Amino acid sequence: MAWWWQLLLGLWTVMPIWAGDKLLNVCMNTQHHKREPGPEDKLHKECIPWKDSACCTANTSWKAHLNVSLLYNFSLVHCGLMMPGCQRHFIQAVCFYECSPNLGPWIQQVGRWGQEERILDAPLCREDCEQWWEDCRTSYTCKSNWHGGWDWSGGECSCLLPFLWAPLFPLVCFPSSKYLLQSLVHRRFSSLS
Repeated sequence: MAWWWQLLLGLWTVMPIWAGDKLLNVCMNTQHHKREPGPEDKLHKECIPWKDSACCTANTSWKAHLNVSLLYNFSLVHCGLMMPGCQRHFIQAVCFYECSPNLGPWIQQVGRWGQEERILDAPLCREDCEQWWEDCRTSYTCKSNWHGGWDWSGGECSCLLPFLWAPLFPLVCFPSSKYLLQSLVHRRFSSLS
């Protein structure tokens, strides 16, 4: 009987190692990701940290930096000017999402038959979270959650009820770092203490 417990204990300690190979050094199954990570020596600006092992191509990294990203037809400046420091954090988040080969533990299947994936609650250091919020606290948006509910009739995102955001009405500001991570970017990240 003692050998059985030793076998179980051995499997219990080895299984995470086996799973680790499957969770790290993998690319998500989405439209813009490569099938496998590999070197990309021409990544653009904020995506450069992943040049040695990237799930994105140079073209994808370039598209992530455009005012209206060709990856999603999404404009970060949908409510006027977004401060450059704030915009940089969102571009870094896109580069992380598109380029990192180490998102395995946070990948969630969202497609009907598992053909699409997203990340959910990937840890972000509290200091980075607070800096992101600090850099964005004077930037504005017309929506509290960017995951859906946009008017796409013009080919890119715009607010469904733009008349509500006339100069007499204050725009919705990023009220806290927790709000920024959990609501605005739809739980892609969670803050670590």
